[in-house]
Amino acid sequence: MIKARNIKKSFGSLQVLKGVDLDIAKGEIVSVVGASGAGKTTLLQILGTLDIQSNRKESELLINDTDINALNGRNLARFRNEHIGFIFQFHQLLPEFTALENVCIPAYIKGTAKSEAEKRGLELLGYLGLEKRIHHKPQELSGGEQQRVAVARALINQPSVILADEPSGNLDSESAERLHKLFFQLRDEMGQTFVIVTHNEELAEMADRKLTMVDGQIIQ
Repeated sequence: MIKARNIKKSFGSLQVLKGVDLDIAKGEIVSVVGASGAGKTTLLQILGTLDIQSNRKESELLINDTDINALNGRNLARFRNEHIGFIFQFHQLLPEFTALENVCIPAYIKGTAKSEAEKRGLELLGYLGLEKRIHHKPQELSGGEQQRVAVARALINQPSVILADEPSGNLDSESAERLHKLFFQLRDEMGQTFVIVTHNEELAEMADRKLTMVDGQIIQ
């Protein structure tokens, strides 16, 4: 599902990624751990096509059999929208929109008809236990509910890969545990591949595989 070779990233003279190699199979849940500044989020952003490696011509990045380095502009944005779902620590929900509207935004961007997008959004929110909260705006939802809305948004276009950056970092322990179990339920029922950057050791150990980053490299 994901194949990365010799991924490097520098910001000026600071080398953040130092030639990362990575293979992740379809349906696998992989956690990425390491100290702050190790390069975890930078790697996730490159895997998510939100950023570009510094050595693009000397590296390789394949996602779902697509050569990411060969995509530019609109094609890259289209691929990201259709194949990759994102879950962030602070939800990134738009405050002026309801839960359903937030969930449907990636589908609207894709060009999905409103009726079809809303049908899929309602199904996902119902699946996540939020069928009574669809018309509530983010400020009217608990932290756990907001994160489940963010999960539904990540799933709306049925992406191949879900990338999560500290997804439970802003949740209480009970909500975090529910979210962690949800990831595995989604994998089992929908077949998504997950790459999760986390400082939560419980979540990291639950994953099929735990990778540790130290000083811009994966050491295990």
